Parts: sequence; structure tokens; C-alpha cells
Amino acid sequence: MLDLKLIRDNPEFVKAGIRKKQRDPALVDRVLEIDRRRREVVQEVERLRAEQNRASGEIAKLTGAAREQRIAGMREISSSLKTLEPDLRDVEAALQRALLELPNLPDESVPPGKGAAENVPVRHWGDKPRLDFKPLDHVETGARLGILDMERGAKVSGSRFYYLRGAGVLLEQALIRLGMDLLLAEGFTPVITPILVRPEIITGAWGGADLDEQQVYRIAGEELALIGTSEQALAGMYKEETLDEAQLPLRLAGLSWCFRREAGSYGKDVRGIYRVHQFDKLEMFSFTLPEASWEEHEHLVSLHERLLQQLGLHHRVVAVCGGDSSAPSAKTYDVETWMPARGEYGETSSVSNCTDFQARRLAIRVRRAKGTVYAHTLNGTAVATSRALVAVLENYQQKDGTVRVPDTLVPYMNGMKVITTAR
Repeated sequence: MLDLKLIRDNPEFVKAGIRKKQRDPALVDRVLEIDRRRREVVQEVERLRAEQNRASGEIAKLTGAAREQRIAGMREISSSLKTLEPDLRDVEAALQRALLELPNLPDESVPPGKGAAENVPVRHWGDKPRLDFKPLDHVETGARLGILDMERGAKVSGSRFYYLRGAGVLLEQALIRLGMDLLLAEGFTPVITPILVRPEIITGAWGGADLDEQQVYRIAGEELALIGTSEQALAGMYKEETLDEAQLPLRLAGLSWCFRREAGSYGKDVRGIYRVHQFDKLEMFSFTLPEASWEEHEHLVSLHERLLQQLGLHHRVVAVCGGDSSAPSAKTYDVETWMPARGEYGETSSVSNCTDFQARRLAIRVRRAKGTVYAHTLNGTAVATSRALVAVLENYQQKDGTVRVPDTLVPYMNGMKVITTAR
């Protein structure tokens, strides 16, 4: 969450950041109003407690009517405190909730804009594939090869679920292994995370005061929900802990299934496996010192770019505008890979610097020589298998309907160079 002192001291600065994210700046006024009420109640409670303490000390020195009068006054003070103390708890809870509803402030380098159409391209790599035939999309290619079965997935689980078979499974695992080997070489520690976490872990990582019911699958009757990404479980891993400065940067490679309701999504993104309810993902997550997080941000982006370059996939990096930024992000780059059948780029990674936003919400600090500070946290997709599969199947399809395996994946595919059937 945001620092309350920053909101008190610089409300217009905070409002400007809120506006840049296309959120309602009235949220800031609400925080300030609740904070004002809270301080008034705190002041009155403290005054009454001080009076109660003074009266308690004086009673022993009094006798007769003066003593009885002082005791009666103490009863009135006690009665007032019994009324005010619940009010104080309520207003403190209201303040906490109001603070949780505020998003992180965007960095000054974040471009203005309302949505994805206003994201700003930063750089490109490689060339679009030159296909001398009309490309099939990944659904048609996968079905013809028998490696992707959307129909049976829908029969068993509903829309936007699927089966992978044979070489499709090997291809997904090969992408994960290639990504994991890249991250291991960069000093990341592999972690398999829980996929069920407490709701406060998800809101601690993704923002908001409550779970986003448009995205999150909640477990009925349990205080648990399915993670949308291992970022959430990795962020919560060190909840309410203090890290030593010498441990940083602490880089984790989280492997997990991810689950998203994707309620309200529509259009071409819902065809095939580009936007699905369940997928496998290798996530990069870093805990850093505050002064090191911007350099780490660029590093994480470069790692996903390096993976795409190893796969020979044309891509671009875009700076995400304020209105398209997530709640916890101070700055985000999206890496978008060319997908021939779509005839456009599709996001394969989103890499964010969340500064101290998540760490404040989850109480993750760093012990330094001159005291403790909140850690900075960063996250980014190394491999989201569903979208990586789309990119490979569409870019490496051949005229005869087969799919050539990128050279870097052949060793992970037991030497398979061309996918001709599910087996």
C-alpha cells in the first residue's frame, strides 16, 4: 500500500498518480477524511486515558465526598472509553481498507494513456517469418497434428480448457526447461509454490481490498483461493519477515499452475489457448534493495527477450501506459511476440517493478546497517506455456502442416526436430 505520510504530506502528488492510472482521485480524499476522523478519535481516547490515569492516582489521596465524586468521574471516563474504543477500532479498520483500495503510484517515466492501444513500443528484435502460404492458427495446426484438443477440453471442463497430447506435452515441457535453465544460469532459485493460498496473500500481491471476482477462483467454504500466478505465492513467501541485506537480490523462479476466471474477456483472445482458465507458468520474482529495483527491472525484461531470441521469435518490448498498468505496478514492460495467424503481436510476458507496494501490504522488510526498510519486489513471466505454444506453433508451422521444432528445444524433445503427429 502507499505510505500514509506521503498521502498526508503530498495529496496532490498522489492524486496525479492515481489519475495517470485512470483511477478516481476521490479515493485519496476518502483516505484523508477517514484519517482525520481517526486522529480525532485517537486524540480523545488518549485524553481520556490520561485523565483516567491521573484520577486513579488521586483517589488514594482523597477521602469522603471528594473521593466519591472522583470515583463517579472515573466511571464516566470509563463509560466514554467503552464507547470510543470500538469506534477507534472501526475507524482504523476503515482507514486500512481505504488504503488497500489505492493502487501503487506510476513512475514518472510511465507514458500517459487510457489503454493498451496507447502503450509505447521501445524496441524490436528479429524479423517476421516469411511464409509462402496462408498460415493456420494454432488451434487448426494443433488439431491436425493431434497434439491440441479443445473440443474434449470443453466437454470435460467447459470453454477455454484443453488437452495437450504427445509431442504437445513434450513441447510445453521443453519450453519450461529452456526457461528454467536460463534462470538457473542467472542465479535464480527454483521454487514450486502452493496453488491454494489465503485471500490476503492474493490481495497483498495484486492490490485491492477484496479478491477480484472477475479473475480469481475462490474455494467455497474455505479461506483459500487458487492463484492466478505464482507471483502471488512467491510474494507471500516472506510475509511478515525481515530479510538481511546480504541476501539481496533474492531471485526466485516459481513454477506453478495458474488459474484465472477471465470473466468479461471477449473477441479473438478467447479462441484457442491464448487466454485460458488454466495454464502452466514459469515466473521470475525478485526481492531487491530500493535503490537496485530499476536496474533489476531492466534485467528481468532482458531475460524474457533472451529466451525469445533463443527461440528465434520476432518480438517487441512496449512500455505500458498508466491506464493499462496493474494496481501494484510502478512500471511495466510487456514483451509481445509476433503471431502470424493473428496477424499481430500477442503478449508473452509482462514484467513489473512494484517498488515497495507489495512489501508494505505483506510486511516484508530488509535489515540494513542503519535500520530496516521495505523491500522492493519485481515480477515477470519467463514462460507462460499456453502463449509460448501459440507463438511456436504459428511461427514454426510448415506448408505441409507439420511444425518444425526450434533448434534450442530439440535437445529437450528427445531429438525430435519436426512434429508430425501427437506421438
